[in-house]
Amino acid sequence: MDNQGFDNSSTVSVGEWMLTIFLTFIPLVNLIALIIWAFSSGTKPSKANWAKASLLWMVIAIALGILMAIMGVGIGMMGMNNYS
Repeated sequence: MDNQGFDNSSTVSVGEWMLTIFLTFIPLVNLIALIIWAFSSGTKPSKANWAKASLLWMVIAIALGILMAIMGVGIGMMGMNNYS
């Protein structure tokens, strides 16, 4: 098998992934680290793409959470009309 197009220096090692995932478990540190990894020019491409995808999932989850909270408050207020 020919690996001429494969750049081994751009591969993220298992240890690096272990540290990366561990850092994403820590609140606020994960957000800062993901932003740095996603937009830093020195980050390996696979790690940068993973960080961008993780940030997108965070934005989607926050947006859905806000939408659910607004709907919950609205439903709760509609239910309050029955008790007055």
